[in-house]
Amino acid sequence: MTITFFEESNAATRTLPRSLVTKADGFVFVSGQVARDESGRIIEGGIEAQTRQTIKNVAHALALAGCTLEDVVKTMVWLDDARDFHDFNRVYSEFFLGNKPARSTIQATNMVGTKIEIEVIAYKP
Repeated sequence: MTITFFEESNAATRTLPRSLVTKADGFVFVSGQVARDESGRIIEGGIEAQTRQTIKNVAHALALAGCTLEDVVKTMVWLDDARDFHDFNRVYSEFFLGNKPARSTIQATNMVGTKIEIEVIAYKP
């Protein structure tokens, strides 16, 4: 088995004891992503803006391992407020138009105070 680790590039998370992405043969595991911009700041706005930024960050991480959102087979989503579920789904569906990955969504308080966190598993043989 070949395993490749891709390090954090965002200054705000570079010191965390984790890899941004781990690729193990055809499987790609993306660590939880939140709504940080390129400078490391949490973006302003509601669930819609934070969902878009978070998925943008997921797509960036996937690209490091040679994948796209189309390669995602499973997503795990944490929402700070269950009342955001409908608005989150509306934005989420903009990014997963064709085959939709399996998904779990739960309510939980995020460690850095964002409204959302998303972790994904992709597969690209």
